[in-house]
Amino acid sequence: MGDPKKRKKKFETPRYAWRKDTLDAELKILGQYGLRNKHELWRTHAILSKYRGLARSLLAKTGEEKILVEEKMLSRLKGLGVIPRDGTLDDVLDLSIEDFLERRFQTVVQRLGLAKTSQQSRQLITHGHIQVDGRIVTSPSFILPKSLEDKVGYAVDSPLSKIEHPIRRELSAIPTAVKHS
Repeated sequence: MGDPKKRKKKFETPRYAWRKDTLDAELKILGQYGLRNKHELWRTHAILSKYRGLARSLLAKTGEEKILVEEKMLSRLKGLGVIPRDGTLDDVLDLSIEDFLERRFQTVVQRLGLAKTSQQSRQLITHGHIQVDGRIVTSPSFILPKSLEDKVGYAVDSPLSKIEHPIRRELSAIPTAVKHS
């Protein structure tokens, strides 16, 4: 079973770690989505490659088992909001890492206008100021399902729940076109 103290890695490092184009692309994504380190990026890449690998293997299969696994995978990805409601296996193969990073809780909080920057949204989440459907979520890497997106808001016990809070006043001064872009 394994030692519970020694956790298994949930990511794989790039094959060629010191290639300039890889480093530049990773750095750009880190800044754009406010990720803490490259481990978060690699973990998201591992999730993406798992789904894409499963889709490739399903294309080669035939029969009832294929239909069952395909339905389960597609419904999961549709629920997360990564692929459209009428998505197929081809849409799964076309997924990019940005599709999953857009569904991270940290990014959704910023896109909803609850924080100015992705770094600020990360801070608000880890400090327990943001709730989803009445529950405080403190993990910025939480992949938020599409159905819960409209239930995101400031926590009831948080000082940010009051409109007079300085951060809330700053956010209300930002035009709405900038908030949701």
